[in-house]
Amino acid sequence: MSSPAQPLLTRRRDLIARLAEKRQYDIAIVGGGATGLGVALDAAARGFSVVLVESHDFAKGTSSRATKLVHGGVRYLAQGNIGLVREALHERRTLLENAPHLAQALPFVVPAYKWWEVPFYGAGLKTYDVLAGKAGLGRTEFLSVQETLALLPAAKPQGLVGGIRYWDGQFDDARLALALARTAATRGALLVNYCRAADLLYDGDRLAGLLCEDALSGRQFGIQSRCVINATGVWVDELRQMDGAASGRDAKRLVKPLVAPSQGVHMVVDREFLGGDAALMVPKTADGRVLFAVPWLGKVILGTTDTPRHDLAREPLPFKEEVDFILNESARYLRRAPKPADVRSIWVGLRPLVKPQDDEGGNTKGLSREHTVLVSRSGLVTVTGGKWTTYRAMAEEVLATCMKRSLLETRAAGLTLHLKLVGAGEKGMKTVSICQPPGLHSYGDEQDLLRTLPGANATLCPGLTEAMIRFAARHEYALRVEDVLARRSRLLFLDSRLAGTLASQVGEILLQETGLDPKVASFSALAQQYSQLPA
Repeated sequence: MSSPAQPLLTRRRDLIARLAEKRQYDIAIVGGGATGLGVALDAAARGFSVVLVESHDFAKGTSSRATKLVHGGVRYLAQGNIGLVREALHERRTLLENAPHLAQALPFVVPAYKWWEVPFYGAGLKTYDVLAGKAGLGRTEFLSVQETLALLPAAKPQGLVGGIRYWDGQFDDARLALALARTAATRGALLVNYCRAADLLYDGDRLAGLLCEDALSGRQFGIQSRCVINATGVWVDELRQMDGAASGRDAKRLVKPLVAPSQGVHMVVDREFLGGDAALMVPKTADGRVLFAVPWLGKVILGTTDTPRHDLAREPLPFKEEVDFILNESARYLRRAPKPADVRSIWVGLRPLVKPQDDEGGNTKGLSREHTVLVSRSGLVTVTGGKWTTYRAMAEEVLATCMKRSLLETRAAGLTLHLKLVGAGEKGMKTVSICQPPGLHSYGDEQDLLRTLPGANATLCPGLTEAMIRFAARHEYALRVEDVLARRSRLLFLDSRLAGTLASQVGEILLQETGLDPKVASFSALAQQYSQLPA
C-alpha cells in the first residue's frame, strides 16, 4: 500500500465529531503506543470497526523512548529462548520491508579486548544468523584489529584483538508509531489522542464499552464496543483495577499487579564520539549489563541500563548511578570519553516487565516471556510486555485471543504481513539511512506533498521546516509543541537545548493551524529536564 495522494486530515474537530457519533464498534482500544496501534491496524485491516483513545499523544510513553533497535534479542540466546529469538528475527525483516523509510539494517560491531571474546561471542552470533535464515540481514563476520577500527574509528585501539560484525535493524520509533496510526486510519479506524478512558461501561457483568474524556474540552463520550483492549503499557494495572472495582469489591485486593516496571536510560552525544555508521555493542560490561553506542539521525545514542523502578512517572528522571555507569563504561571502549557537558539530551523509558500470574478466575495466556495477554471475568483484554520488534505478531495474538473467547468473530490473520505503512511507497523506493541527520527522507513518498505546503523553504533548524510543522498539524495528529519537537520531529531527543529555543516559533505555527493552545511553557520545562543530568 502506498500513501494516498492526499493523506487523511486529522483535524481535531473532525475526530471529535466522529467520536460523538452513536454507534457500536467491534473493538475499542485504550493506549496509543506500539501495541495498541499495532492491534488497531491489524483489526482495521481485517475489516473490524475500530476506535482507539490515548490519554496523551501517540507513543508519548515507552514507544518513543526505545534504543531505536529492531532486533531479535541477542541476549535471549544465552537464556536459551530460541523461539522468542526466531520470532523476533522474522518480525524484524517484516518491519524493515513494510517501513523502509523508517527502519533499515544496521551493522553492529562487538570489539574484543580479550582473546576468548571473538570465538565466544562469534559462536552465539553465528547461531543468530542460523535462526534468522532467509530473514537475515547480513552474515556475521570475524574482524581483524584493522577491520574493527575501520568500522569503529573512535574505538580504543589499546589492547584490541579483533571484533565481530553482525546485523540488526534500526528505526525511528515515534514516527513508526505515527505511521501505524495513519495506516490504520486509512483503513477506517478512528484514533484520538489526548482523550483518556475515564471509566468502563457494562451490560450486566459484561464489559460493553468505554467512557472517554477529551482532555482539551472536558467533554465525555460513551463508546459502545463488543471488545475492549487494554494496551496501556506500564499503566495497564490502572484499567485492570478499574475493571475489578466494577464488581463492587476492593480492586487492589482483587487485581494483582501485572507489571513490574524497569527503566532504561539513554544519552545522546555528537556523532564524532563514535564515527562511522556502525553501532558498538558490548554484550557484557564490568557488572554484567549490556552497553550500546548507536548512530541515529546524525547523533549517537549511549545506553541502556535496566533498573527496577517503583513508580510510573510519565516523565521519569534518570538515576545518577545510571548516568555514571554509561559514561564510565563508554570511557572503557571509546578513544574520547563523553563528559557530562557533551550530552545533548537524556531521556528515560519505562519497560513493562510482566509478573507471571493467573487472573482472578479469568483466562491468562502467556504468549512468551516477553508479552502476556490476559482476559478478565468481564471480558477486558489486557496486553502488556513485549518489544517494538514484535508488535505485529503481538497484535495477531491479541486478536486470536479475542476470537477464541468469542469477543470477536473469526477472521483470517496475516493481512499485515506485507502491508506497507503510510510513506513506504512502492517497491524499490530509494531511502536515506536514518543514521544520517533528520530531513525529508523520513517522510518517504510523501516528500513531494510536504514540499507543496507553506514554509517548505523556511528552515527553523537543520531537518525542520515550517512546512513540516504544518504537515504534522494537518495530517499527523499534532496539537502541541511537544508533539512536533519530540515525536513528529525528534529534535527533543537529539538536542534538547536547541529544541527549547524553537518552542515559541513552533507554537506560533501550530496555533495558526489548530487554534488550540500549543503548550509552549510546558514544553520549555520539558526541554530543560532533558538537558540536565542528575547531580
